[in-house]
Amino acid sequence: MIIDAWAQHPTLRHSQDPIFDSLRRWTKGQIPNEALPVSATIAAMDQAGVDKSLISAWVAPRNVMISNDEVAAFVSEYPDRLVGVGSVDISKPMDAVRDIRRCVEELRFKAIRVLPWLWEVPPTDRRFYPVYAACCDLGVPFCTQIGHTGPLMPSEVGRPIYLDQVALDFPELAIVGGHIGYPWTDEAVAVATKHENVFIDTSAYTAKRYPDALVAYLRAHGRSKVLFGTNYPMITPGAALKHLDALGLDAETKDLFLSGNARRIFKL
Repeated sequence: MIIDAWAQHPTLRHSQDPIFDSLRRWTKGQIPNEALPVSATIAAMDQAGVDKSLISAWVAPRNVMISNDEVAAFVSEYPDRLVGVGSVDISKPMDAVRDIRRCVEELRFKAIRVLPWLWEVPPTDRRFYPVYAACCDLGVPFCTQIGHTGPLMPSEVGRPIYLDQVALDFPELAIVGGHIGYPWTDEAVAVATKHENVFIDTSAYTAKRYPDALVAYLRAHGRSKVLFGTNYPMITPGAALKHLDALGLDAETKDLFLSGNARRIFKL
């Protein structure tokens, strides 16, 4: 089994947002004019043998790029293949708490994701703390981005070391830091090693580009701490997995990386 821990089925609002223009320079991607059918996302998964993808909402200041209800509608088309991940507006704490409860109890989402760079504040900002408390109360992981930002936004808020304080304040909260944490991968490994409930996913990187520090961690004492992710549609599952065998993972580690850790952490 393969589970993609970080993906999104994009709306046109997400695909066309100018905040991603800098990424298109590198990927040579074109701005789409038509909404992508959910069947296209499933086809990309099928091509690479991915069984399930966790697809996320994108709530940003002044622009809900992908709403929680849109994610729920996408999941309803392929409930055996797609798993919902919600997002909230941290500038409205009580609304955020209510939205998280609705996402988990009504929409049956398995996690909540908020990206610090969209809000230009680190995950230790007081506005995140009601989100953490709600996730703890409802027993779902909090997902976020660690590492530099591809979009032209400040990267400092993605320093993995910020999660150290969050994990100290909420030791029961499962925290999944996506995008590896580069160029602070050593920080990410240190925080994940220190805290039982802090994890790393490999989204936005192909297997060929995993930093040596992460590969060494994955092969050794980090085998239960690292999850496979793509950041689809930026990277297709096929491209993300292309050089997986070159990592030299044993069978147990490979199974944990590709699905076992995600099944456990997201309670799939």
